Amino acid sequence: MATEEASSSSPPLHGNPPPLPSTDIAASASSAIDFLTLCHRLKTTKRTGWVQRSVKDPESIADHMYRMGIMALISSDIPGVNRDKCIKMAIVHDIAEAIVGDITPYDGISKSEKLRREQEALDHMCKLLGGGSRAQEISELWMDYENNSSPEAKIVKDLDKVGIFLADCYWDVRVDNEVIA
Repeated sequence: MATEEASSSSPPLHGNPPPLPSTDIAASASSAIDFLTLCHRLKTTKRTGWVQRSVKDPESIADHMYRMGIMALISSDIPGVNRDKCIKMAIVHDIAEAIVGDITPYDGISKSEKLRREQEALDHMCKLLGGGSRAQEISELWMDYENNSSPEAKIVKDLDKVGIFLADCYWDVRVDNEVIA
C-alpha cells in the first residue's frame, strides 16, 4: 500500500525516462529568443530626433515605448476604451523599429515607404514567434495603431504626442547632462 502511494506521487525509479521536449518546442523557444534578441535592439537604438539635436545620452526607442506603456497604464478610464489594449498597443507601437530604426520625417523617406519597411520588419518578427496567437495580437495592435482605426489607437497616438512633449521638456531643462529645473 505504501509502495502504491509512493509510486503514484513520484516518478518511477525504473523504466523509460520521460520524453524529451519535442523539436517543435525547442524550435519555438529558439524563435522566441531570436524575437527577444531583436527586441533588445530597441534598448540600444537611440531616438533619431534626440541624436540629431545632439542631446547627450538620448532616450532609446525602448525608453519611449516604456514611458508610453506607463502613460497608458495610469490613464483614466474612458467609457468605450479598452485600457489594457492601450497599454499593449503602446508597448508594441514602435516594435518594428528594432529592425528598421527610428525613421523620422526628416530622413527623406516617404510615409508609404516607411510603412512598407515597418510592415516587412513586423512580419519577420511575427514569423519568429511562429505566427501564432501572440504574433497575430502584436500584428493587429501595430496595424490598428498605424491605421488609427480604433478609439484605443487614437488615445495611444495622443499619448505618443504627449510623451514626445514630456521628453522634450525633460531635455530642455538639462545642461551638460545636469538637471537645472
